[in-house]
Amino acid sequence: MKPYPKITRRTFIQASAVSGAAATVGARAARGAAAPEPVRVGMVGVGQRGTGLLRALLQLPGVEVPAVCDIIEAHAARAQDMVETARGTRPDAYITGERDYENLVVRSDLDAVITATPMDLHTPVMLAAMRAGKYGGTEVPAAMTLDECWELVKTSEETGIPCMMLENVCYFQNVLSLLRMVREGVFGELLHAQAGYQHDVRFLLADRDGNPTWRTDLYQHLDGNLYPTHPIGPVAQWMNINRGDRFTALSSVSTRPVGVRQHMIEKFGPEHPLAQREYLKGDINTSLLQTANGLTVTLYYDVCTPRPYDLILRLQGTQGLYMGSMDKIYIHGTSPQHETYEDFAPYLERYPHPLWTELAEEAARHGGHGGSDYITVYEFIKAVRNRTQPPQDVYDAAAWSAIVPLSIDSVARGGALVEFPDFTEGRWRSNEPLGIYGA
Repeated sequence: MKPYPKITRRTFIQASAVSGAAATVGARAARGAAAPEPVRVGMVGVGQRGTGLLRALLQLPGVEVPAVCDIIEAHAARAQDMVETARGTRPDAYITGERDYENLVVRSDLDAVITATPMDLHTPVMLAAMRAGKYGGTEVPAAMTLDECWELVKTSEETGIPCMMLENVCYFQNVLSLLRMVREGVFGELLHAQAGYQHDVRFLLADRDGNPTWRTDLYQHLDGNLYPTHPIGPVAQWMNINRGDRFTALSSVSTRPVGVRQHMIEKFGPEHPLAQREYLKGDINTSLLQTANGLTVTLYYDVCTPRPYDLILRLQGTQGLYMGSMDKIYIHGTSPQHETYEDFAPYLERYPHPLWTELAEEAARHGGHGGSDYITVYEFIKAVRNRTQPPQDVYDAAAWSAIVPLSIDSVARGGALVEFPDFTEGRWRSNEPLGIYGA
């Protein structure tokens, strides 16, 4: 493949136009024309989530996977089998410890590296990939500390290599239709959003034999919003964060920690070592964010209480609001006045997003999480193939991930208001909003 150019935020808009045209050619190729130019991806971390991403990658025409990496040999072998079945060639496996990814990223036969490791390795893998000249794609969050957020930004700027956080909720069908509605002014001027990662994941805190997972250790030592990007990604795009507005401050508080220990007692008994641990992470964290343009966001994090999955996704403007928990909408002058919410389904049909119009069939057939996984990796591979910035760039990765350390700091200081860094260093004022584009 041709050398990577230096990519800046200033050239992103022009590059996106080229990307859209080239991607159309790629889509036609997928339907039977000339085969698209190969994109060669190395996978670091092929456990449960990495396997899902690998499965989606292998559904894309022209994607090759020459190498995989995991500290668990059985995970790597399973990934090798998947690639060999799909492509006819068996990738090399890097299985000699946590830092073996450093040997993978320097391979000359890779264009990109995707990581789905535990969260504390996301930044190290991405830094190594960008320094080796490879596009970076990371699971969420991209970073756990402010220093890591800045490292990602500075390394991408210095190398000219993009890094995309693979935030799949941004590609949910309702989220993208809402983005189109925001762009077309259906909600008027935006005012507020409410969102949260509310998902009972206590079953992931220990294996069948009662051994802790990386999540267990995380919850033992940190208290804050440790997984903010699923809910904040869509909100940030609706509100043009980094592209006309930015987060300026955050305040965060947590309830007392009860759920994890209670779960361990119920599952393993009160004498089990995991039931005897003291856990720092409060069961429910609530954060309030402010923006430069006077918008607010309430963000929740609730993974240790029994409850149904719910991202909330309330979006409110001067002309109405959408309530994601109910999948209902109320628009002034359109909905029955002061009476009731309308079903959102007709609006989903009235305001389809081109990505879903063009990729719905493939997404439904090949993608997890309602098809959003397929569209997420499609967008990443499109950026790699066309040498453009991905729509979720390194500045987004930093801003959305920064909620982790900022919330930890605020909780530790009794909910103190903390300043939000400007990772664009002022460029948010002139950056263009994310457009409504197709495949």
